Amino acid sequence: MTRRSVVLPLAAVVLLGGCRKPATMSAAAAPAPMPASAPAAAVAAAPATPPARTADTVDGKTVTPVLAPDVALTRFRLADGYRIELVAAEPLVQDPIAIDFDADGRMYVVEMRGYMPNLEGKGEDQPVGRIVVLEDTDDDGKMDKKTVFLDGLVMPRAVRVLEHGVLVATTPNLWIARDTTGDLVADTKTLVRSDYGTLQSNPEHNANTPLWGIDNWLHNANYEGELRLKADGTFEYRKTPSLGQWGVTMDDVGRYYRNSNEDPLHADVVDEHYAARDASPPNQRGAYEALTRNIPVWPGHKTPAVNRGYREETLRTADSTLAHYTSAGSPTVYTGDRLPAELRGNVFVTEPAGNLVGRFIVSDAPNGLLAGRTAYDHAEFLTSTDERFRPVNLATAPDGTLYVVDMYRGIIQHRTYITGYLEQKIKERGMEQPIGLGRIYRIVHTTTRRGERPRLGSATPAQLVATLSHPNGWWRMTAQRLLVERHLTAAAPALRDLLHTSTDARARLHALWTLDGLGEADAATVQGALGDASPDVRAAAVRVAEPRLAAGDAATEAAVMRLTSDDAPVVRRQLAASLGELPASRREAALAQVVARHGDDPLVADLVVSGLAGRQAAFLDRVLAGTGTPNATVQALAASVMRTRDPAAVQRLLAHVGDARRARWQQVALLAGANVRGRRRGPPSDASPAEVGGGGPPAGAMTALALTARPAALIAASTSADSAIAGPARDIAASLTWPGKAAAEGPKVAPLTPAEQQRFAAGRTQYAGSCQGCHQAGGTGLPGVAKPLVGSKWALGTPQRLVRIVLHGKEGDMLMPPVGASLTDEQIANVLTYVRRSWGNAASAIDPATVKEIRGATMGRSKAWTEAELAKVSR
Repeated sequence: MTRRSVVLPLAAVVLLGGCRKPATMSAAAAPAPMPASAPAAAVAAAPATPPARTADTVDGKTVTPVLAPDVALTRFRLADGYRIELVAAEPLVQDPIAIDFDADGRMYVVEMRGYMPNLEGKGEDQPVGRIVVLEDTDDDGKMDKKTVFLDGLVMPRAVRVLEHGVLVATTPNLWIARDTTGDLVADTKTLVRSDYGTLQSNPEHNANTPLWGIDNWLHNANYEGELRLKADGTFEYRKTPSLGQWGVTMDDVGRYYRNSNEDPLHADVVDEHYAARDASPPNQRGAYEALTRNIPVWPGHKTPAVNRGYREETLRTADSTLAHYTSAGSPTVYTGDRLPAELRGNVFVTEPAGNLVGRFIVSDAPNGLLAGRTAYDHAEFLTSTDERFRPVNLATAPDGTLYVVDMYRGIIQHRTYITGYLEQKIKERGMEQPIGLGRIYRIVHTTTRRGERPRLGSATPAQLVATLSHPNGWWRMTAQRLLVERHLTAAAPALRDLLHTSTDARARLHALWTLDGLGEADAATVQGALGDASPDVRAAAVRVAEPRLAAGDAATEAAVMRLTSDDAPVVRRQLAASLGELPASRREAALAQVVARHGDDPLVADLVVSGLAGRQAAFLDRVLAGTGTPNATVQALAASVMRTRDPAAVQRLLAHVGDARRARWQQVALLAGANVRGRRRGPPSDASPAEVGGGGPPAGAMTALALTARPAALIAASTSADSAIAGPARDIAASLTWPGKAAAEGPKVAPLTPAEQQRFAAGRTQYAGSCQGCHQAGGTGLPGVAKPLVGSKWALGTPQRLVRIVLHGKEGDMLMPPVGASLTDEQIANVLTYVRRSWGNAASAIDPATVKEIRGATMGRSKAWTEAELAKVSR
């Protein structure tokens, strides 16, 4: 591995040769960094009203100029009182996409230098990426020394600094690289996982951001799993859903936030791994809960060079500015201590296509969930009139401020998704080159004063325990991680003291989770924390108690069960999750107590179902015989039973529906849950209800379930005068067959030939790499990102239309980017065959010859298809 280190004076941090400067703008002086005790007001800041111009004319052509860092600073506008200053710029840093800090505050930067070197993306497979370490050797607030920690990487995309080494992601591998000599250059590189993303996926949809959480697990975005470092230096893995697209962050109490392009903010209000305990729920509540719909954004200038800018929904007609989030990423909770208190707990979101950073205020909603709202009316926290400002990552820094990672380039959209419109704008505005630039900024405020520089690498155990009370979340989490990684069990008494005596609930949370990470959370510690004044600490204690619950510790179980009367949403939901870890002999009785009190909470309902391990039908009997009206739990259980497709269990469920002794709310809830597709698909309105179901499910729906006997109770319910009962009953019956009933009608699809079976198998792998990030593993889609493929009229329609959609994209309700240019005819045929014959879909296979013919017939098309155009396609 190459050892390279360079120390650059501030004057050397200038633009690379050959870059254009604005024709008429004079260069502004670079802002002076804050001295250790000076307020940030001393930093030169962006003017109150930055220049509105974003392009210059060179040789008669409109271009997007490259601005020197000092000039770029004048193009920012921030919320009142906030300032921005430069931390690093090219050539000290190039194409930065992610940062992390070691225990002493040195910055590790991912340089994705191979990303989109040109419009065709040629050269992305070259090993030019690297991880570099930036240092501020004179403590003036600016980085001046660069060391190449690890180079020769192909498209690196994530870095996480641990005591045991540095995690580095280079799809499809996650490595841990170690510096064994102390020179900040990696000497060894060991493979941790070989499934951290897939080579078939484009860079916008691959695993990223391993984040050390308060629970000592590494949480990720776009990856089906989380990791935990073991004492021997290896990593434990457990499966989770793949959530979010780019970035994951955590607040002070351990809730995780993610997002995706047009879906700016989601949160896990319980840990995501519970959603993987039961494979049947397609979208379990509690993980990836939407906090806000896609909202308007307010760039500081016209933004014509955005993908699909020709659409009315994309750009505002009045001023040609981006109308809403289209490339939301890197959600970051501000947990620092050097910016005003109004920002703490807020989530900042990057929007590189709009050259801005948004700010969301997160609050508790009346239903016990979280809600997010933008902090400003017709404004953003940070905007720039420089079209090359590409904020792609954010971080709460050791100095207590907020850092902004700017890839600084013209092309930010990957070639897979570049429409003909955007390609034209990139060429018109001269945005393809240059590359190899990049800036990192710091956000400060007029009240900001610099704190001490971290030296946690040499801190004693006592100092690390004390740091768990630090007001800056970076310091607290780093101290916890170091205590756990170093396995400093001698600190356990001090940690218990902190847990018992601290008046700061955040410090008590860290103390509890640190004890758990050290294996020192004994029964007394757990039972004491179960009675903590903070609901978040109580909920954490329930989760920390899980190993004892699983082992049958009666005293711990009794202490946990006392919390069933706790009305705090975070506690009741954690109870619903954690009691699923009890031994099977005691699990259902314990969960029934939670349902009796909190069973109408949809999150509680889904978490209870996830822990039943195949006992849903029996548990449903118990719930129906109990007291209360746990509507949500009955629905969740009925849906889960239907998804098992076990004829005996389904027959048992349907018998409940027609029971004349049953309360109406139970009948309605049972039917709503059993009607898992959520849409009426029964016979025409003039059909006889006496023996319903002749119409069957639509093309592509799941194959009708064959019962062993006529479902008399269901058929009786279908004749009810109550439409809330009769309608769903007819829908359910339409998806079933039984002796004496004709099989559900529908398209008769021939079995796949051996060649088509091979195509289907290859398509499964292709789907995981190219499609799953948006459409999800079960074809269920992702809200705000992609529509479901299950039963989709477009996915199951004529091959001539579907292939066109894949090749060139589609407008309208089911928006689809053009991905065909990056796939061969065979790959497209494979993946579409898989989609059309998976999850109950029952359409014909597609062969490569069909794709080739359509590709040739539509050669030269640069726009996505409209629905009106597709409707006219017949061949």
